[in-house]
Amino acid sequence: MFLRFFLFAQIFCPPLVLRKPLSTGHSGKHGHEFLEFEYSHGRLRYANNSNYRNDSLIRKEMWIGPLVVKELKRIVEASEIVKEDDTNWPKKNIVGKQELEIRIGNDHIAFETAKIGSLVDIQDSEDPEGLRVFYYLIQDLRCLVFSLISLHFKIKPI
Repeated sequence: MFLRFFLFAQIFCPPLVLRKPLSTGHSGKHGHEFLEFEYSHGRLRYANNSNYRNDSLIRKEMWIGPLVVKELKRIVEASEIVKEDDTNWPKKNIVGKQELEIRIGNDHIAFETAKIGSLVDIQDSEDPEGLRVFYYLIQDLRCLVFSLISLHFKIKPI
């Protein structure tokens, strides 16, 4: 599964940018599968492509407010991911890869690693502490975004 998350916020200083992230990608018997999130100027987009059971591309879009952007920024800053380095992380392979690019103020950093299936993959790496920070940040961001999308599309307007 290919997972990508973009976040661009001009509302707060310093701005927060998350690009090409969470790229858990692979091409398998169901073709190229991916999951993608993009945030830009208040609009959150979601796309899910899986040919499992001949599903088609699912796209959804919604608008989010400044408080949600502030929370995304808080999650990233609290993780202290910008202090990490992916030099000793596992390199991408045929199983997949994960990518994350972050810009907060003057700090800009990009990561790429092999797809992380479980905490065992992290413990067996050369930099388990840094990879653990990356893994939990990705999980937190995915959880928040999935919750927002789920809530948004379950609520029926009056």
